[in-house]
Amino acid sequence: MVLLSAGGPSDGGVDWLDWATVVTHHFEAVGAEVEPVAIADRTDADDASSAQAVGEADLIMISGARPGALLDLLWGSRTWEAARLAHQRGAALVACRAGAMILGDRCLEIRRHIGWPVRWERALGLVRGAVIAPRYDRMPEPLMAFFMLQAPSDVVVLGIDERAALVGRDGAWQVRGDARVTVWRGRRRNRHRSGDVLRV
Repeated sequence: MVLLSAGGPSDGGVDWLDWATVVTHHFEAVGAEVEPVAIADRTDADDASSAQAVGEADLIMISGARPGALLDLLWGSRTWEAARLAHQRGAALVACRAGAMILGDRCLEIRRHIGWPVRWERALGLVRGAVIAPRYDRMPEPLMAFFMLQAPSDVVVLGIDERAALVGRDGAWQVRGDARVTVWRGRRRNRHRSGDVLRV
């Protein structure tokens, strides 16, 4: 397993070294061999040893604090290409925070534009036809709805609560955990709970 994280030592209020240590200990306790790969700049993202570690992994976990910065680091990089090819051959890809946001077709740009106008950046497109909004329940839903209703018309918005997950591939996803996934298709909103299967 490779733990792929991007950000400085305390990016976004998160101490990445502490975060990596906690996650590493968690997976090592269940018998996994974990190799943290920290991406601080484009040189790291194009580093051959980082790409090799990612490419050989059976499970790749991606996280970051800011989706725009994470996209800038990974887009077109050797490390992301290695992750994409590993996923194609069957490696599991797990993502949280900004790591989840950048896997859809688009993601909300929050670096320079807070409030209005909302800006949507093209993302990595691994989850086709979707915008991914992790930690959906951490913000008041009227505020989330304000942003989600402005998503491009050709995508479905997946609002994933903090204690929920979507597991699947190729457009079929099952809700796991003890919270909800909120799906926005235009102005139509549906709620899904653990065990529900949805298609994107």
